Amino acid sequence: FFLGGNDTVEFPIKFTPTRPGCYRCQIVLKSPSDIRVYEVQCVVNADQANTQLEFITPAYQTVTQEIPISNISCEDWRFEAVLEGQWFHGPPEINVPVGETVQYPLTFKPVAES
Repeated sequence: FFLGGNDTVEFPIKFTPTRPGCYRCQIVLKSPSDIRVYEVQCVVNADQANTQLEFITPAYQTVTQEIPISNISCEDWRFEAVLEGQWFHGPPEINVPVGETVQYPLTFKPVAES
């Protein structure tokens, strides 16, 4: 502890998360005449990942790939999907509640050989 000139106390905390997610803890400081409770919340994000999907199907046949979206954050997620490229289809938006995994169905429906 360091008691500075303005009556503040530094309280160093070391936090070493093992994976992305939402981490919460309570720090309880007690003295004979006082109790203080501090709520600490840390959100750890994963490094951005690039993903590539390859669709191979005979002409005029549809293939759907379920893409899992896992929400390990502290808040519900709402995504708006913007699909670029011919013959791809999927829901325009998706909601992923906290702690859940929702599948986004990406469909490829070619109308010609290419």
